[in-house]
Amino acid sequence: MKILMIILAFNFILIIHELGHFIVAKLSKIKVEEFSLFIGPKLFSITRGETTYSIRLFPVLAYVKMEGEDEESASENAFYKKPVWVRAAVIAAGPLANIISALIIITIYYSISGYQTMNVSEISQNSAAYNAGLEVGDKIVEYDNKRVYQPLDVIQFLYISKGKPAEVKVSRNGEIYNLTMEPEIIPSEKRFMLGFSASDQESNLVGTVTKGGPGDQGGLKSGDRIVELNDTEVKNIDEIRKFLNKNKNNPLKMTVERSGELIVLNATPEETTTTEQYAVGFNFGYAKGDIFASMKQGALFAYCNTRNVAYALAWLFTGKATIGEMMGPVGIVSTMNEAVQSTPTMMDAILTILNLTAFISVAVGATNLIPFPALDGSKLVILAIEAVRRKPIPIEKEAIITTIGFFILIGFSIFVSINDVARLFGFSF
Repeated sequence: MKILMIILAFNFILIIHELGHFIVAKLSKIKVEEFSLFIGPKLFSITRGETTYSIRLFPVLAYVKMEGEDEESASENAFYKKPVWVRAAVIAAGPLANIISALIIITIYYSISGYQTMNVSEISQNSAAYNAGLEVGDKIVEYDNKRVYQPLDVIQFLYISKGKPAEVKVSRNGEIYNLTMEPEIIPSEKRFMLGFSASDQESNLVGTVTKGGPGDQGGLKSGDRIVELNDTEVKNIDEIRKFLNKNKNNPLKMTVERSGELIVLNATPEETTTTEQYAVGFNFGYAKGDIFASMKQGALFAYCNTRNVAYALAWLFTGKATIGEMMGPVGIVSTMNEAVQSTPTMMDAILTILNLTAFISVAVGATNLIPFPALDGSKLVILAIEAVRRKPIPIEKEAIITTIGFFILIGFSIFVSINDVARLFGFSF
């Protein structure tokens, strides 16, 4: 059931994009020859008016075929016969549909589950945040001289800066303070892990459990509190990590507290090579407001993640990020599956899918606005050139540009997909 929800969510993102093009084209009286769900050989079709609605064999993607989009046509209802602003509206409608749908979805998610704020709720003793002078209740305004609106912004700027000392601007009691934070750099190393995340650094409470991991196989569940490992008391995640690294991959006994009872479980840790991490030692607060507060947070979510696509593109060109770190459809579905499978209840799974769907939908919409041939952004640039020179670019030349870009994107997609599959087996390029 969870896998089916993931497939539906992934296709929803792609279908809503094409639906945006379709609706605005219809409103603009452009002849839409076909609206197809999925790709491949046609399984079923029905014609209503001038449009054929079809379902095809392979359950991925969707597309809209408009008359006069890629070839000349004598019809006054052809795409290329319409004014520039109309064509631009049709092209922009796809990415905007993704961003607007993400805003709606994340607002629903925030209304149900709440959201993280930019206010500091906890600070660990002797941590980077503590040493910088951060206080509980401070609102993070900037990190590394960049405006931040959601906790993910801080995490992203922290990691892209490789944990270098950063200027942090905070709002405290109506006043602005500038602090300097030096994150603790935790180098990549081999560790022995049970496959779970703690609710926070100072806790021994289990947050999520990795499906199929050692903890999951041993019966560990979200909400358990690990109190002993081989009769050795552990009070927080650091003590658990130290014990596991000392124990290595030897079988161990876990004593956990579950619903007020002590339960003994058995598990064998597995060896994992971690990536370099950066610890700042503070947690963000959590809030749950009315629909208007959720809408405001949803708007910030859409803005931040749209902005992050532009940042990611800049980081690719400057070498701060690599193509190998990018994720394609295989990686996206795998990530969604891993996140959903670790949820204890169906309601939690639905909320996780809503969150990830909104996140990916914004990314798809913003990425399509990049002015690269074959993407919607390049078509908008071509229309802008046409508006300035008051003369259209010959449709055959535009088709050549689009075709070249299409094949480049196909090649890029194949590489990313291969890397996604390799990553599933513990490799990457």
